[in-house]
Amino acid sequence: MSTPESNKTNGPEHGLKIYFLPNLMTAGNLFCGFLALTKIVEADITSPNFNAVIKTALFFILLACIFDLLDGRVARMGGTDSPFGREFDSLADIISFGAAPAFLVHRIVLKDVFINYAQVGWFIASIYLICGALRLARFNCLAAMGSGSSKEFTGFPIPAAAALVASLTLFLMWWEGKGFATGIWRYLLPVILLLLSVMMVSEVKYPSFKTLDLKSRRPFGKMVVAILFIGCLLILRDILLPIILPLIMTAYLVYGFVRPHIPRRVRHEIEDEEDEDDVPTL
Repeated sequence: MSTPESNKTNGPEHGLKIYFLPNLMTAGNLFCGFLALTKIVEADITSPNFNAVIKTALFFILLACIFDLLDGRVARMGGTDSPFGREFDSLADIISFGAAPAFLVHRIVLKDVFINYAQVGWFIASIYLICGALRLARFNCLAAMGSGSSKEFTGFPIPAAAALVASLTLFLMWWEGKGFATGIWRYLLPVILLLLSVMMVSEVKYPSFKTLDLKSRRPFGKMVVAILFIGCLLILRDILLPIILPLIMTAYLVYGFVRPHIPRRVRHEIEDEEDEDDVPTL
């Protein structure tokens, strides 16, 4: 005979697993997305500090991408992946990588293009947000049904889409200098936004790189390369960051199209960590 206490113990909350560190990373992602939105709202295109405010918003979007990368990596390394974490991550992603980039492009481009038809600008921006939400919902459903692959994504990932929008905006600001607010190249962003909207809900497969092992048995060479790369970015960030990051994200977008035509062996070398049968020795 069950008691009230046993019913509480066996209730649905009893099996809910909430892990501190991965969800802390997700909270950081959500917080950065909120800060990015506040900066975009504060940006005044007639103000002399417009570029500085937009750059701050872009920084928070890119920082949210780092937090998103860390929360999944920490969860998998610690064996703490959970349905709660997956749902929380999606809620954070729709703010940081859905609403923030859409509102960014509307604020700096679409608002000026459709002055007399403001609803058209909002509609174009909302397409990206809706497609991003559909992309996340499909991912969660496939994961819940156990039919999703851990090695690849169906459709362009929304964090990568946000990183591409933010990095391209950073590149255009660097390219046009102080004239970004009135430059013509910024009109490229709505086109990119619509392209990414289609790619997020497409059936194109992208590697997740989740199988890459950070605890490699021979990490010395990779560590040296990583340290040198990060050092160069820190020293020459004002020159390299607006160029390197857009190239990386654009290459990832294009890779989904050429991936089916790449030989399986080459794809394995690009996407998977090399299998090592040797045991490390002292």
